Amino acid sequence: MKSHRAQALALLAVMALVVVLPAADKKKPAKEAKPRVVKLRDITLSVPTDWKQEKPRSNLRAGQFSLPPVKGDKDAAELAIFFFGGAGGGADANIRRWVGQFQSKGRVMKAYQGTSPQGAYLVLDLTGTYNKPIGPPIQRKTKPMPGARMLAVILAVKGKGNYFLKLTGPRKTVTAAEVAFRKSFGADPKKEKAYGENAKKKKSEKKPGKKKK
Repeated sequence: MKSHRAQALALLAVMALVVVLPAADKKKPAKEAKPRVVKLRDITLSVPTDWKQEKPRSNLRAGQFSLPPVKGDKDAAELAIFFFGGAGGGADANIRRWVGQFQSKGRVMKAYQGTSPQGAYLVLDLTGTYNKPIGPPIQRKTKPMPGARMLAVILAVKGKGNYFLKLTGPRKTVTAAEVAFRKSFGADPKKEKAYGENAKKKKSEKKPGKKKK
């Protein structure tokens, strides 16, 4: 009798353990890490903690970061911030220069403008084969990078001049960082408007077709 009772109690204990264990194994959802605030001369960026800040490769760079590649990409992406002392050319001149860094075949370009707490900005979105600079800048050597994407921003800081933020790398990695990149300087994509040729294209798409008689 006692042995039956002991067996029953042991069985109940095992069943209770089976019920409790799965509940204990449930993991709480990980909290999103707070961005790291970085001051770069006249602007402030809030960047993810896994964006590695590096020593700028030239005096024209106010800062630079290396972004880890996402699954499927081998190369990291790079965010470089340039400041030319208030100079650096107008928006259209820079757009032409950035577009020229991509091979014409398969190149897709979009441009938008918006405002942020740090100033008005223009963002150029390019995809295609990027002529990635290699070696010392003075040599002007490049290497084709198919499947690349660039997000290039001209941020007009009042009383200081234009800052140029350029995120380039494999398309998947840049796309994964797109939201964080815009957030880094306070952009609001919902309030952005098409710029230049992109604006003309959107207007033409909205025009109703002629009615057939």
